[in-house]
Amino acid sequence: MGAMRGPSVGTQVVAHLFLVCVTMLTLYPILWVVNMALTPGQAFAVGWLPIPTSVSLENFEYVLTATDAQGTCIFINRLCNSIIVSTSTALIGLIASTTAAYAMSRWSFPGKEAGMQLFLTTQMFPSVVMAVPLYLMLDNLHLLDSLTGLVVVYSTTSVPFSVWTLKGYFDTIPREIEEAAWMDGASRWLTFWRIVLPLARPALAVTGLFSFMTAWNEFILAATITSDPNKFTLPVMLQRYVDDYGAEWGHFAAGSILVSLPVVLLFFALQKHFVGGLTAGGVKG
Repeated sequence: MGAMRGPSVGTQVVAHLFLVCVTMLTLYPILWVVNMALTPGQAFAVGWLPIPTSVSLENFEYVLTATDAQGTCIFINRLCNSIIVSTSTALIGLIASTTAAYAMSRWSFPGKEAGMQLFLTTQMFPSVVMAVPLYLMLDNLHLLDSLTGLVVVYSTTSVPFSVWTLKGYFDTIPREIEEAAWMDGASRWLTFWRIVLPLARPALAVTGLFSFMTAWNEFILAATITSDPNKFTLPVMLQRYVDDYGAEWGHFAAGSILVSLPVVLLFFALQKHFVGGLTAGGVKG
């Protein structure tokens, strides 16, 4: 029986051309943002080709060096706010969701299925639906106009998605590994901390990244909860470049690129965890 033949050269060429076209179509809007960021002035660029006629970094310079009335660098202040809020959201959300997901995966108790369905139901509603009740709750807790209020809102709203993701991953980890640890004298907590969590590192990386990205990019709740400019996050800062009186498209484009860079770098830093052996190193043959 002859060896199986692979795709023909013509088929491979057509497939690669198709992939190139799809990639260019996907990158086209991003190239326009880069074009506006590198073009001097604040006019909205028009035309088909996103190629700047003249290249300048003045928009990036303005975004990075602009200061408020107190002399505080606006971009650095908003960047620090976003880092604090997003990092705290990812950490608190992971701490709360890992223990809950592990309990949902390993134990059977009354209300377990109803609780999982309730978690899923909460994901059906957009954040704008929760804006008013969350505003009233934070007002009663005196957490309006504070980064703490944003962290509380983002971390709690990230828990349902995180529990669903991690619970499904914990289900695939063989229980025999934990049972072997118990026979060696390890406690339930030690088994969870030293064995289960390291095996679930890919899921933790993905879940943490999604929680971080959600908090980093969220605008509606951040604009609703905060009115003090010193508490604004980066998305709220970008919105200030486009208002009822005019639009600073060059500054907006440059700011959008700068805001996107940390997430892109974080994604590349964590990508090695996205694809990994489920129980690699957990059992020796």
